[in-house]
Amino acid sequence: MDVLLPMLEGKRVGLVVNQTSILDNRHTHLLDALRAEAVDVRKVFAPEHGFRGTDDAGATVKDSRDQRTGVPIVSIYGKNKKPTAEQLADLDVVVFDIQDVGARFYTYISTMHYVMEACAEHDKLFIVLDRPNPNDFVDGPVLREGFTSFVGMHPIPLLHGLTVGELARMINGEKWLKSNPDTCRLAVVTMENWRHGDPYWLPVKPSPNLPNDQSIRLYPSLCLFEGTNISVGRGTYFPFQVLGSPDETQGSFTFRPISLPGFDTNPLHKDKLCYGTDLREYAFAGGFTLHFLLEYYEKAGKDKAFFFSRPQWFDLLAGSKDLRLQMIKGLTEEEIRAGWQPELKAYKEMRKKYLLYKDY
Repeated sequence: MDVLLPMLEGKRVGLVVNQTSILDNRHTHLLDALRAEAVDVRKVFAPEHGFRGTDDAGATVKDSRDQRTGVPIVSIYGKNKKPTAEQLADLDVVVFDIQDVGARFYTYISTMHYVMEACAEHDKLFIVLDRPNPNDFVDGPVLREGFTSFVGMHPIPLLHGLTVGELARMINGEKWLKSNPDTCRLAVVTMENWRHGDPYWLPVKPSPNLPNDQSIRLYPSLCLFEGTNISVGRGTYFPFQVLGSPDETQGSFTFRPISLPGFDTNPLHKDKLCYGTDLREYAFAGGFTLHFLLEYYEKAGKDKAFFFSRPQWFDLLAGSKDLRLQMIKGLTEEEIRAGWQPELKAYKEMRKKYLLYKDY
């Protein structure tokens, strides 16, 4: 706040925030803290899951007002992913303060991209309040041209190994904004007492279906299952910590996805008993592994043709069609990993230019 408040003095401010935008152990929200300091906060832009982070994945986020402060809340998830000229007209600066989890397909960084584009087009200062990356690894396939979507907007690996502040610097530096100009006025309020490789445990769940540290660690490796017929536990109180399907041969652990408001109201295999694997106590240090994906693909046996129930979605999450085709060919994890090493090596070199914190 000592750094931020002088930057906002006399400015009309918009916030891109959610339930993770807290300042201290008392969980004071950034909006409340700025209002207490008489900062002129004109509006809040709400990403996926909404301002308070309670909406289902993919659910429409509606415009509203914050009950506590009366500040208008403008949805930038759904049809309107980028603030309009009208929505930015009464602002001088937009502050982004959202906890990311370090995976390319986690949509808060896509929201950041679109807000940066809008700020570039309308000459607004964009300030990032930086936070640690809890999945601070560089690994996985790099997104290829032709596979850009809201779950993958940049040619970066599945685990990008950047904070949101560093990623914003990369987006600007590599001129990835599809706007004129192709960079925005950017300022990053950096962290103290953290460097790359330091562990970090989130004080607030970043989205409804990442309720704890285990789910956050497993999320990069399990999210690819969203393009398959295997449930990751949506519709349970332990999403991204279990795997399974109604096929009894999948495993001895059972769970039944149901409609759970605040988690998922229409999960895969809703109301069906699923058999599979319980990963809640699984010892996993983090990073990205294909172990689970390849294991369940093999388990599919004669039903392999039905494993990729949403092949296009799987490819968008993976960043290309290569991974799916390699799995169909029967390649091992080592053989698959070898295929993405050249692009990963080039990315690691580029990444060095944008780091704000000592690397490992």
